[in-house]
Amino acid sequence: MSTIKTDILIIGAGPVGLFTVFEAGLLKMKCHLMDVLPQIGGQLTEIYPKKPIYDIPGYPMVLASDLVKSLEEQIAPFRPTFTLGERVDTVEKQVDGLFKVTTQDGTVCETKVIAIAAGLGCFEPRKPPIDHLDQYEGKGVDYFVKSPARYVDKKVIISGGGDSALDWTIELAAMGAHITLVHRRSSFRGAPDSVDKVMELVEKGKVRLYTDASVEAIEGENHLTAATLKTPGGDVKLDTDFFLPLFGLTPKLGPIAEWGLGLDKNAITVDPIDCSTNVEGIYAIGDINTYPGKLKLILCGFHEATMMCQGAFRYVYPDQKLSFKYTTVTGIDGFSE
Repeated sequence: MSTIKTDILIIGAGPVGLFTVFEAGLLKMKCHLMDVLPQIGGQLTEIYPKKPIYDIPGYPMVLASDLVKSLEEQIAPFRPTFTLGERVDTVEKQVDGLFKVTTQDGTVCETKVIAIAAGLGCFEPRKPPIDHLDQYEGKGVDYFVKSPARYVDKKVIISGGGDSALDWTIELAAMGAHITLVHRRSSFRGAPDSVDKVMELVEKGKVRLYTDASVEAIEGENHLTAATLKTPGGDVKLDTDFFLPLFGLTPKLGPIAEWGLGLDKNAITVDPIDCSTNVEGIYAIGDINTYPGKLKLILCGFHEATMMCQGAFRYVYPDQKLSFKYTTVTGIDGFSE
């Protein structure tokens, strides 16, 4: 595996991390983004894609998923690169001044600057209380859908009642997976439109649905082969190839806590002028940071990303004059070439 080289490594591909690419691109600085989630967007994509957001300038209201799409379009001219579905584990400062960053899967990136835009931290899946669940992780139990094609023509049990469970039920069923949806309640938390689509699939016999039910046990030798459901009518044993417990995510600071950064509870302390940390060359922006007067709003994270990129440029190029230009005058074509 070759080493990725970049000017700025952004840890976190949520809205603030994505907007950082734009601001860095205006300064001719290349960005690579890493995120433990298998897709961009952070909480907006994984937890509440259908949630309306009302405090983004220029948008009276925008759905979380649509904001992510707009940000993706905005940064496309700057051609960022991504490592998704991998957690950043270690950060080492090398003798040449570059940071060597390694993920849990062994991906290595060398970067001049690190921008931590990890939201509330490293998201970990909420796991159901099932005996021996960890033995089947990666062997039939998946908490994220990284490669939808692997479920085609397979028997898949999905547990959950939110947007993620409903959306993947719809999408995987359309791809040819044999879906059983299990929810511990009789009503769903997801978007009404998604609920209607799932119920339509159930009526057509394309999805099997168990409500007021839960997966109580799983089994198999080298790979998951069956699951036992607790239902109002008694226990039901189903043959299955995959079990996807999609109960949302819980934030934890994770390995970031071991990087020698100044911390205040579960947040990284920064200088509000440029969001620099106590470690030279490492910055923190968005919900992960704290300073006097801090507000945890997406639009404040956008402001912090802008200030951070200005500071990062001065750090990387101390002898170069930073010439500020308005995009209303120059456009972005000259920046993205």
